Parts: sequence; C-alpha cells; structure tokens
Amino acid sequence: MPYVAVSVLSHSGLLREGNEDSLVVGPWTLCTTVTENPQTQVFPLGMPLVVAVTDGLGGHPGGDMASAMAARRIASIGPVLSSQDAVRDALNACNRAVSEAAGGLGSELSTTGTTVAGVVVQPGSLPVLNVGDSRVFAASRGGLRQMSVDDSPPLDPGERTTPLITLCLGGTPVYRPIRPHVTATPVASGDRYLIFTDGLTNLLTTDVLDEVMREYEDGRAAFELWKAAIAAGGPENITLAVVRVGDE
Repeated sequence: MPYVAVSVLSHSGLLREGNEDSLVVGPWTLCTTVTENPQTQVFPLGMPLVVAVTDGLGGHPGGDMASAMAARRIASIGPVLSSQDAVRDALNACNRAVSEAAGGLGSELSTTGTTVAGVVVQPGSLPVLNVGDSRVFAASRGGLRQMSVDDSPPLDPGERTTPLITLCLGGTPVYRPIRPHVTATPVASGDRYLIFTDGLTNLLTTDVLDEVMREYEDGRAAFELWKAAIAAGGPENITLAVVRVGDE
C-alpha cells in the first residue's frame, strides 16, 4: 500500500532564547516548541497531506504568534487542498489572518509575519508552496533540486544568502495582497523532499545537504542535518522535514 513517511525536527539553535518556527504534518502541528529527537509519522497515500514549515520573522515581535497561526490554519484545511488554486487561496487566507491579527495587537506587533514552505502529498500530483525564503528541495539520485522560489533581493557578489526577504505572510502594518508561489510536480514511489527554514539555508551549502540526503533516510537524515547546522554555530532556529513516498 502506498504511504508517506514524514520525519521532522524543530530546535531553537544555540543562540536564540526561543523557537519561532512551527511545523505542519497533516492534522498535526508543532508550534514554537523544541524536539530533542526527530519525530517520524507514516500516513497512507490518499487524501491531501500537507507538510510545511513556518518561520516567524526575526527581529519582529510576535514572530512566534504568526508562525503558529499560519501552521494551525494550514493544518485545519489541509485535507481540501487538492489543487493549486486551493493552495493559493489557503495561503492568501493565511496572509489576511496574520495581518488582521497583528493589526489588532497594537503598533508594536503590527509588522509581525512569517514565511512558509511545504508540499501537499497526494496521488498523482504534488503541489509545492512557499512564501518567503524557507525552502523545498526534491532529492533524487541526480542530486537536490530546489522547488521553491526565494523571495529575497538579489545577492551581492560573494554573498550566498541574505537575511532580507521581499514577501511573507503578514509583515506590514496594513494588509497587503500577496502572490504565493505554487507549482505542481508528479509524485511517485521513491520520491523524497526536504523542507526547511533558514536555520539550514544560512549555514549549510547545497552540497552538504545533498551529501546527507544521499547517505541517510528519514529520521536519521533529519538528525544529521540538524547536527551539521549546530556544528556550524546554530545561530538561528532550525526546523526541517524529510518526506518520503513509499510503496510496501
């Protein structure tokens, strides 16, 4: 029977006092908390299964609130996200919800926001979604291939990453419409995906990510990626999901 194995890990890193990242795996959410070890869940391949990460904007008060709100909203409507249009509508609804909630909390929290990135696993087609700089990669024998689109300004010569983003859910004092990135790709047994926040992006090159994904699967891959980020200094929150489509 076809199935989806999802292994996740979320950690505050070494320097941040709290964790402003959240996770969605189907109806399950892990919001702004820390997992000491990878958690793996297995689902039948059938109705749409959302796997996503959200990352509250660093330097903006209330980032934890924004990421948790987006994660819970996506989880609550995940089973109906069977088309690209439905995914776009859901992300636009999240954007409005975060903006309106932040606007009602006073000027200090009016610019709180969050990024989001993930996939919707279902038979035949897999929508990939993102707003901001959290990323989705497809992992194959040919290497890693980025499926998401970074909402970031152009990099200066010599730069590999930037902390700046040009689009997020919320993040402005007044509601601003967005155009989420949503594309679809075929899904088949053996497909693997890596979804993560900038706690990995800013520290680990694609070559390192690819090496770990080639050597390990599922929870061990999640653990080794986290360990590599911690060894590199771990200044950011680190949240990731490894998704594998299998067929027993």
